[in-house]
Amino acid sequence: MPRYTHGHHESVLRSHSRRTAADSAAYLLPHLDPRASLLDIGAGPGTITMDLAAMVTRVTATEIGAAELALSRDLAAERGVTNIEFSVQDVHTLTFPDASFDVTHAHQVLQHVADPVAALREMKRVTRPGGIVAARDSDYAGFVWWPALPGLDDWLRLYHTAARANGGEPDAGRRLLSWARSAGCTDITATSSTWCYSSPADRQWWGGMWAERIVESALARQLVDSGLATSADLRRIAEAWRSWADADDGWFSLVHGEILSRVPAR
Repeated sequence: MPRYTHGHHESVLRSHSRRTAADSAAYLLPHLDPRASLLDIGAGPGTITMDLAAMVTRVTATEIGAAELALSRDLAAERGVTNIEFSVQDVHTLTFPDASFDVTHAHQVLQHVADPVAALREMKRVTRPGGIVAARDSDYAGFVWWPALPGLDDWLRLYHTAARANGGEPDAGRRLLSWARSAGCTDITATSSTWCYSSPADRQWWGGMWAERIVESALARQLVDSGLATSADLRRIAEAWRSWADADDGWFSLVHGEILSRVPAR
């Protein structure tokens, strides 16, 4: 099983917990029916999941392990959200019967799994005829920024190497349409969207988060343990992130691929 490159350090969860359905699933929201049941693959800390639960009748949130699933379970309890069920699942071999859900959704999941085509095939299997399979993933090679700082080039190169060593595909966004077609999905709409950080507050948040993450998270441990980088290398990259965050003309754009596939009637 592939290792999750980011891990669950506080800096990672701080980033993931900022996500909402509005900024991470806008391509899907117009297609949601309030009567729908929705399967959320890889719920993570659950902020997107909670938003989706407010828009449909029932959500089933999944994660790869009980500890990971506890994050979204705890958030649901904190917010008093009661229309979410929780289930430990491997997206390659979902235990749900065929045609169990109206919508099956995965955000930033397929880039980390061993076989994204098999994952999409399973998502399609558990979605009812006429329902929707939805996925959104970032594409690291499509990230662009200014100022041009060599330390950020090093960060991107090291992230690509680490993610692929873990069995993932960091440039997943551009591949979603191809993967979906290979999984037998039809009636596919493929789009893209971006996150962009340029305001002083956003730069401090994004740059500060990565300055911490590159020296403290599971990614940092992997890079040092595998000999891909030294602790000093990572500290230099962290300093590049802080320099970017402090730059008045700092700008960072992250491209994401998206797919919506309508499951054909039988």
